[in-house]
Amino acid sequence: MTLSEWFETQSFPAEEKNLASSASLYLKKGAGRSLKSGGGWIYDNEVDRTEGSFDNGAILKILDFDGFPLGYGFINTASRIRVRMLSRYEKNGITPAFLRQRVRDAWAYRKAVMDTDSCRVLFGEADFLPGLTVDKFGDVLVVESLALGTEPYKVMILNMLADAMAEDGIRIRGIYERSDAKVRQLEGLPRTKGFIGPEFDTNVPIVENGVRYLVDVKDGQKTGFFLDQKNNRAAVAGIVRRLQTPSVLDCFTHTGSFGLNCALAGAGSVLSVDASDLAIHQAMGNARLNGLSPRLLQMEACVPSDQSAQTGLCYLTADVFDLLPKLEAAGRQYDLVILDPPAFTKSRQVTKNAVKGYREINLRGMRLVKDGGFLATCSCSHFMEEDLFRKTLKEAAHGAHRRLRQVEFRTQAPDHPILWGDDESYYLKFLIFQVIEER
Repeated sequence: MTLSEWFETQSFPAEEKNLASSASLYLKKGAGRSLKSGGGWIYDNEVDRTEGSFDNGAILKILDFDGFPLGYGFINTASRIRVRMLSRYEKNGITPAFLRQRVRDAWAYRKAVMDTDSCRVLFGEADFLPGLTVDKFGDVLVVESLALGTEPYKVMILNMLADAMAEDGIRIRGIYERSDAKVRQLEGLPRTKGFIGPEFDTNVPIVENGVRYLVDVKDGQKTGFFLDQKNNRAAVAGIVRRLQTPSVLDCFTHTGSFGLNCALAGAGSVLSVDASDLAIHQAMGNARLNGLSPRLLQMEACVPSDQSAQTGLCYLTADVFDLLPKLEAAGRQYDLVILDPPAFTKSRQVTKNAVKGYREINLRGMRLVKDGGFLATCSCSHFMEEDLFRKTLKEAAHGAHRRLRQVEFRTQAPDHPILWGDDESYYLKFLIFQVIEER
């Protein structure tokens, strides 16, 4: 059975059926400031009352304290995020036809701004479909559903997305769900993963920036591959092409993407590091897909002062926080250091500890850059706001006795749109610097 045949076995509501409940939610007087300035969430402490009966996850009419209509949204009384908004201006409910137009708009946007062979096609609130993320890897979709209200409509929306792509001659052969993030539990939802529709090989080949990868959509991190860094990887590769066979240190390599872009752009040597042994072996497999000959190193091969001990494309399983001081003590220096760490903070309460982590790895990374060499560094945490990240990098440079000359400031790829007014949609900060010794 094909995916399209499987969709035909599913039951979906009529296009003009009103999916909204008859219940309403009223804000407190003076509440909803984030909502009214462009945000997509209403918190529990902003709600005055609800009127009418409803089930958790239902679509409710949202009104200001004085009865002024503010739109429609999903309600979840078990979550601190009490309402996730679907629309601000609909007055007569939400229909499948309305959701279909949301999906078509999202796909049209990607076609206008991206190569859509592999890209994020739905980005939750930034595409006005809260809690729902869908990545496209070739002819496979990977979905992550993080909101209770999305669950009843998830398969219907995926069908609509496949329909929109089919109009452009794109046949989706399979869908895999990766709704296994812990945050699901805050919505009162179980963590889950598995096929939606017929099964298929979950190792999916893709090409990005001319680099080949095998994406493990079943067991890879998140949805299997970090598409948000696509243009940033290309920017770093551009610098490598303009240098003379530079040496590169690629930290937190995951699937090896930054290191592979550098190797294929002409780097003389690349050392890619990750704490996950599985990630390192997946990265080495990706290197072989591109006709390269990767070498797996042990720690002792990386830390001697003889730079010739590390040549070509090399991989190392190691904790970056442990490795960087050892490389510094051994006198290692690189033309380019790349720092692409996971989010050190996923809540505002632990941001102070995250700052220490970002400061530490950047200080160490700067010391490993040759005078006049380059540092590419980023934060993928929404709570590590841009001004705070810049301040942290400035402190790291001061501690490392280095001056930073900014080459570029970048954010996430445009298939992860930043919706102004919705601060949560802006999370990736990416900077490239020339690093200069103080003298």
